[in-house]
Amino acid sequence: MRLDVILRIAAKLMIPFIMLFAIYVQFHGHYSPGGGFQAGVIIAAAVILYAIVFGISAALRVMPRAAVEFMVPLGVGIYAGTGIVSMLLGRPFLDYDPLLADPVAGQYWGVFIVEVGVLVTVAGAMLAIFYAFALRGRP
Repeated sequence: MRLDVILRIAAKLMIPFIMLFAIYVQFHGHYSPGGGFQAGVIIAAAVILYAIVFGISAALRVMPRAAVEFMVPLGVGIYAGTGIVSMLLGRPFLDYDPLLADPVAGQYWGVFIVEVGVLVTVAGAMLAIFYAFALRGRP
């Protein structure tokens, strides 16, 4: 891959915009199709593109396997933690009204926090699957 200069330069130019698009999808998911799942898949795709172009060892330096394996329970914890906070405030699980003084703002931020949890979980799961296939047979 070291001789594929055009591919490497194109990837270096595209990956930041892919990540930026994932952030856009995450933030715009409240108003249109999109959100945490789609943004998580886009982020994972950017890391996978990096691994394909620059090699799996370079991708492991950018996104280590231990970090990927930590992302899945972290995202689930964010999701579940949001619901538990709602329950501790005396409301049903994932009722976001009590999260802030203004119920509308509570709903907005509650959904956003849950979507961040979904993003982290999905990106971690996709990368874990990719690493499982790409690193099979390696220690």
